[in-house]
Amino acid sequence: MVPNNLEILLQGGNVKKILIYLLSIGIFGVASIANSQTIRIGTEGAYPPWNNLNSAGELEGAEIDFGNEACKRMGVTCEWVTQDWDGIIPALLQGKYDIIIAGMSITEERKEKVNFTTGYMTDGARFAVLKNSGLANLNIAGMAKVNLNNAGGKEQAAIGQLIAAMDGKTVCVQSSTIHQNFLEKHMSGAVDVKLYQAVDDHNLDLAAGRCDAVLADVGSIIDFMESDGGVDVAFTGPTFSGGVFGDGVGGAVRKEDTDILEMWNAAIAEMSKDGTTAKITKEWFGRDISM
Repeated sequence: MVPNNLEILLQGGNVKKILIYLLSIGIFGVASIANSQTIRIGTEGAYPPWNNLNSAGELEGAEIDFGNEACKRMGVTCEWVTQDWDGIIPALLQGKYDIIIAGMSITEERKEKVNFTTGYMTDGARFAVLKNSGLANLNIAGMAKVNLNNAGGKEQAAIGQLIAAMDGKTVCVQSSTIHQNFLEKHMSGAVDVKLYQAVDDHNLDLAAGRCDAVLADVGSIIDFMESDGGVDVAFTGPTFSGGVFGDGVGGAVRKEDTDILEMWNAAIAEMSKDGTTAKITKEWFGRDISM
C-alpha cells in the first residue's frame, strides 16, 4: 500500500523529492540517492581539529571525515574547496561551492544570507591565557558552563566578573566569527579586541605574549595546547554557549538550493541516528560533541 504523501509526490513526478521522502520514512538509506552529481564543499582548512591542511597539503579533520561520509551516503562526488574565513559566505553566494562545512555556527545573523542544515556538532567557546599570566583558571561566579540563551542573574554575574578580571586586557580573536560577536556584545569597552584572519595567527601571538587572552572553540584551543607551541597555555573561566554562539555547527547553503539542503539533512539525520557522527567527533576531539 502506497502512503498518501508518497502518492501525492508520485502524481507530481518530482523524483528527487520522492527519494528524499522514502529516505525520511526509512524505506532505504541515503546511499540510494545515487547519481553523478558533484557537490563542491567550501571549508577553511585552517581550523583544527574541525578542518585543517596537514603538512602534506591534504585536508583532514572531523568535518572532512564527516563531509566525505555524508557524500558517500548521498551517492555524490565530493570536491573540497579551501577558502579564507572572511570570504567564505560571499564565495558561496558567488557560486564557488555549493555548501560550507567549516565549523560555522548557526546564528540569526548568518541566516539572513544563507540557509543552514540541521546542526551536526557543537562545542562551547572558552578563553585561553598563558599559565603564568595571573588569569589562568579563573573561577567565575562558580560556574563551569554559561548558557546565554535566556541568561538570568547568575549568567550576567559571570559575565560581569569576567569583565572585571580582564578589564584593559587585549583579547585576540578570529574576525567575522561568533567569538568576535561575543566580545563586541558583552565586553565592548572593557577589553581591547585584536582581530586575526586565522586561528593559528592569534594562537601564535598568545604564546608570544602579544595577547593577554584568546577566545575560541574549546576543541580548537585543546588542539593548540597539545602542540609544542601551546604548552604554556591554559583555559580560564567558564565554557560559553547559546546566545551569539548560536545553535551548534551546521552546513550553509544558498537559499535557493533547497534540494541540496534536503539531501544533507537526510544524511545528517542518518549519521546522527547510527552513531557515525559521534564516532567521528570522538576520534578528532577525544569526546562526543555530535548533535
